[in-house]
Amino acid sequence: MGFLEKVPQLDDVIARLECAEHLEELQTIIEWLRDHYAVDDMVYHWVSSNGTQYGCGTYDPKWVARYLEKGYLRIDPVVIGCYQRFHPVDWKRLDWSGKAARAFMKDAMAHGVGHQGYSIPIRGPNGQFALFTMSHSCDDDQWNSFTELNRRDLILLAHYFNQTALMLEPGRKPEPTQPLSPREVETMTLLAVGYSRAQVAETLAISEHTLRVYIESARFKLGAMNTTHAVARAMARGQIVV
Repeated sequence: MGFLEKVPQLDDVIARLECAEHLEELQTIIEWLRDHYAVDDMVYHWVSSNGTQYGCGTYDPKWVARYLEKGYLRIDPVVIGCYQRFHPVDWKRLDWSGKAARAFMKDAMAHGVGHQGYSIPIRGPNGQFALFTMSHSCDDDQWNSFTELNRRDLILLAHYFNQTALMLEPGRKPEPTQPLSPREVETMTLLAVGYSRAQVAETLAISEHTLRVYIESARFKLGAMNTTHAVARAMARGQIVV
């Protein structure tokens, strides 16, 4: 599969995630995703409010062991940078100027981690924080084309992946869900299939101001940080079907 091809279809990913019955199955799914997106590595890592951690991914086990042994979590510019942000982060935009950060990157690359990276921060319920990351070795133009082509799907994919991990967490209680109004369902559905806000407003024969009201109301009910997050949560909870 070509590196710059937009694959796989989001519906295929969702179907696989919905079939998962145990956390361990997410490792197989993330390996499948890595292969289909044709990147060097793909990783998912969560930290809950009580410090519980879970991760799966395709990094070399030697690098994972070294990361833990060296306590790199405390200095990793990707973790630090993403914790301060809500939107996807290209590694090139992070602060690598410090001596520790440069040494960390040198060590990572020596263990096979690509110099290009794209990480999506995720905030879950009760203080949960997670990262969904892709890394690869290629030039800047190729990487920029890849992230631009796949950005929207990767954001949705990250939130689906996190939602599945939370659902499979042992002993987890389901979150209460506020129902969306019919207009909010229509709005979220059209946004999910790729309509712009102007197109949604025109399709529903409403003003863009009224549309913003529906979007903000749905976002509040879903506990979402932004519109993309709201769409992902509505789909993951079955409140809209695309």
